Amino acid sequence: MRGGITGMKNIPFEGYEGPRLPPGTQMQRLRRVIERELTQTQRELILAYYFQDKTIPQIAAERGIQKSSVSRCLKRAERRIRLCLRY
Repeated sequence: MRGGITGMKNIPFEGYEGPRLPPGTQMQRLRRVIERELTQTQRELILAYYFQDKTIPQIAAERGIQKSSVSRCLKRAERRIRLCLRY
C-alpha cells in the first residue's frame, strides 16, 4: 500500500465523528474528573466560577478569602482537569 497508514486517513467509515469526542461524552468525563480528582475546595470553586457564573471577587467575598487565593486554587484545579482529561 502506497503511503502506509497515512494513506488511510482520508477514508471515511460509518459512525466516525472526527478526532474529538461527542459533547455528551466530553461532559461525562469532565464531571467524573471534577468529582473524583479535585479537592472539595477546588470542586466548589470550579462549580461557582464556571457553572454558576460567579466572578472571582464574588467568590472571594462569599468565602472571606483573598481574590488571589481563589485565582490560585482555580488555576490548580484547571491544571489538574487538563492533566486528567489528556488520558
